[in-house]
Amino acid sequence: MGNDPTSESRPVAVGPYQLGGERPLFILGPCVIESESFIRAIAPEIKGITDAIDVDLVFKASYDKANRSSVKSFRGMDCESGCALLAEIGRELGVPVTTDVHTAAEATLAGKYIDVLQIPAFLCRQTDLLEAAAATGRVVNVKKGQFLAPWDVPNIAEKLQAFGCENYFMTERGTSFGYNNLVADMRSIPWMQEAGLKVVFDATHSVQRPGGLGATSGGDGRLAPVLARCAVAAGCDGIFMETHPDPAKAFSDGPNQVPLDQLQGVLTQLRDMFRLVRGLPI
Repeated sequence: MGNDPTSESRPVAVGPYQLGGERPLFILGPCVIESESFIRAIAPEIKGITDAIDVDLVFKASYDKANRSSVKSFRGMDCESGCALLAEIGRELGVPVTTDVHTAAEATLAGKYIDVLQIPAFLCRQTDLLEAAAATGRVVNVKKGQFLAPWDVPNIAEKLQAFGCENYFMTERGTSFGYNNLVADMRSIPWMQEAGLKVVFDATHSVQRPGGLGATSGGDGRLAPVLARCAVAAGCDGIFMETHPDPAKAFSDGPNQVPLDQLQGVLTQLRDMFRLVRGLPI
């Protein structure tokens, strides 16, 4: 298969942005809404960084981490409160927002507030969840399951199309490789694009070590920018990356997140690489 970073399929409209056009789309934010004050503080900081280097932002955060390793782990808040809070922040900053949904009922509720509904990797083939997300009319982002081959993903797209969803994309986030380990195969990006799909690369979950710390997941956050560069070089349409002011104190997925004070440098490099790969002026 070829490695052309463009696709003949039309771009996906995400708020005012185009995923699959001449600008990379960055989906950025902390793993979870740790508190209202926390999320209200970090969102403007991220927006300021993306404004400073002129890149497109979708702000992300989970209202509930429903698949934590331990029952004792922090989860978050209820669906409606979390989605309403994210929607308010999105309006204040003038950016689209995204969060993950776990049931058909949550998808229906989140669809009243959220611009991009994210289907978690573990749930990527759940037909009822895909149908409910499609029915909202919102953009749908499906995280590719750790157990799927790239050529399995068009079956998911076919379900979304059958349910009337026109704006959707897929996110590569690594493949299970033995116990407590993931490997990101960059070939999956052009392979999925050749199937007519727009593809975002999840840099921080791709360096996760699921359950690697026993009751919590570990990870190699310092390698997230490395994999992000590889994905941009492979032609991905956008990057998903979690960030936190102090990853060591994060309530969820701290080992994977990029320190907020490093974010601008990382994004600047990815922006320039994206333009280079596509032959655009830097």
